[in-house]
Amino acid sequence: MIEQSALETNDRNRKMLQAFSRALKRESHVLTRHPELLWQQLYNRLQWEEQALERVLTPELEKRSAPGERPWLHLKTPFKESKALVRTLTGHTGHISACAVSPNGNWLISASGESLKVWDTATGEVLHTLIGHTNEVQDCAITPDGTKIVSACVKSLKIWDAVSGQELLTILTGNTNWSTGSTVNCAVSPDGTWIVSGSENSYEDKTLKIWDMASGQELHALIGHRGWPRCCAVSPDSSWIVSASVDKTLRIWDAASGQGLRVLTGHTGKVEACTISPDGTWIVSASADNTLKIWDAASGRELRTLIGHTDEVQRCAVSPDGSWILSAGVDQTLRIWDAASGREVRTLTGHAGKVEACAISPDGSWIVSASADRTLKIWEVVSGQELQSSIGHSGAIQSCAFSPDGTWFVSASADKTLRIWDVARKQELHILIGHTTTVQGCTISPDGARIVSTSDTLRIWDPASGQLQLIRHGHTGSISSCAFSPEGTRIVSASEDQTLIIWDVASGEELTTFTGHDGWIRSCSFSPDGTRIVSASEDKTLKIWDAASGRELRTLAGHTGMVLGCAYSPDGACIVSASYDNTLKIWDSASGKELCILTGHTDFVRRCAFTPDGAWIVSASEDRTLKVWDAASGEEKLTLPLVGSIGGLALHPWQPLAVCGDRGGSLFILDLVGVLYGPIVSTAIQDNRGLIVRCPACQYQFQITKNHLGIEMICPTEGCGLQLKINPFVIHSE
Repeated sequence: MIEQSALETNDRNRKMLQAFSRALKRESHVLTRHPELLWQQLYNRLQWEEQALERVLTPELEKRSAPGERPWLHLKTPFKESKALVRTLTGHTGHISACAVSPNGNWLISASGESLKVWDTATGEVLHTLIGHTNEVQDCAITPDGTKIVSACVKSLKIWDAVSGQELLTILTGNTNWSTGSTVNCAVSPDGTWIVSGSENSYEDKTLKIWDMASGQELHALIGHRGWPRCCAVSPDSSWIVSASVDKTLRIWDAASGQGLRVLTGHTGKVEACTISPDGTWIVSASADNTLKIWDAASGRELRTLIGHTDEVQRCAVSPDGSWILSAGVDQTLRIWDAASGREVRTLTGHAGKVEACAISPDGSWIVSASADRTLKIWEVVSGQELQSSIGHSGAIQSCAFSPDGTWFVSASADKTLRIWDVARKQELHILIGHTTTVQGCTISPDGARIVSTSDTLRIWDPASGQLQLIRHGHTGSISSCAFSPEGTRIVSASEDQTLIIWDVASGEELTTFTGHDGWIRSCSFSPDGTRIVSASEDKTLKIWDAASGRELRTLAGHTGMVLGCAYSPDGACIVSASYDNTLKIWDSASGKELCILTGHTDFVRRCAFTPDGAWIVSASEDRTLKVWDAASGEEKLTLPLVGSIGGLALHPWQPLAVCGDRGGSLFILDLVGVLYGPIVSTAIQDNRGLIVRCPACQYQFQITKNHLGIEMICPTEGCGLQLKINPFVIHSE
């Protein structure tokens, strides 16, 4: 019995160490830059492990959550990723267009922008950055002996020494004028003596060319495609080539003569990629028609179609033993397929952007993927189950909003839907369907009885039933943002057409149109008393408007990039703005004077909000982080690195809780642990009953006198006790 107990203990310890090892690897790209986030990042992963880690985590969680401890951000929902994820490689600043694994599996190469990076696959470290291209690198390949790297760019191929990273040879693949095409793909023959490349141009050059590896001399031009070739691959014996084209066909060519052998037809969309089985008997193609196809190489006959991706398939690869196929898609997934049956075996999720490329290790034990989210990810092949059911959309999150009582929130997405979520249960309550384009904005009425959403139309919904109540047209461009007035009778919308429109909620009537911006208006917000509106525009300014007349009162200038977000403080004294210049600014709303600049984000800032006590600012950025700032000093207090750039952000009306959504469609609920709120700022509304205050916690409405304006008080509801600070001004219901 003692022996059995010891074995069980050892097994628990082994599983615990494995869990910590997995978490450290998955967060290594964050922890190398932010070692101070060790506890936050590890706990946010380990809490979802199947192994019982409570014995280790609970005491530390209690300690880290105690008063006086360093604040941190606690994720209440898991990452949308598979267990198969080993590590994430970060360092590229743009989308990653290609990747390849070395023959020994010790390193890999990736292409992004005008450079390539060589990575150590064991540690995730960058070994070399290859600089020399003057345009975007479209593709890359490695020679069979692993000594050289080939990269394809506009007008040229480059050959690099894989050990030193030095450029060895440049092959000019076209004339300096654009009519002769841009080199967009390349492959190296298995014997290592030649390169084949494909050229992109819709006018003249739809060719592939074969080049001598040693001299760079052109050997053959392969002519026949009616659209530019997107990909090419060479047979294992180097005797033939297959190419994939936007003309919806694949073509097989004789490598020695350059002659076309056969045309493979069957796809209904452009063919994005192709690869050949290890024995050379079959071909796999990936298409914009959302499918892959397997073809007999000798006859060109279609053998089977692989269906499962929900958007264009970008890349494909075959395992070294030929038993399975890997595909990468615009739907942000990788999929593994059984080659014999065509059955989908596994789906790998974790990227927050389309997966543009993929490759398989020489032993077939792991995969690398490259994405528009600017990361590479390494995955184990053996495991692919989901960690835990995550919440979100199938498209990028554009906007989020909390209900007035904080029990539910709504999210708006590029998948053309809105979804209503229960905060406590983290479950979807309703899906709102009707928009025909990306849903850009959403907001909830002060009484929680209506949701407003915007795309090319403005729509009003009943959150209880999910039913559409009203559709309004008025803007001549996409509507990027919307907000309710504090009394709930008006809506303001901001548009690509450079205008704001005020709408009557009850009738849907257009009341006023505001003009004055010289660029797309990205965000808008009412002041807490409902008399002013602030707007943020791509013309690099904010404007303050009289809400009743539409008269422009003030222009706030100072940002050096487009202004993407704006919000009033709960007391109306300040405005915060988020900009393409990577900063936030705090402004005095009365004078328009810039009070403070918040620096720390490394890419443009998309969203910003004040906490309900006005003491903190939360921001969301393209740099894939959410940050919390001290509103008085402008000091950065907290940061939470996430998988994708953040498109939606909302703060709970009275608790230190937030919801945000990324460009991959994932939603995250998070606690601001150790961020202590002061009294929650509330504004009384003047109606026929007198001055009425609604407590955001219990939703009880109680009457106050003018003597209560500008002071702190406790909600009078028994058992509530929320500390409130009543604004010195009031909202007029009429």
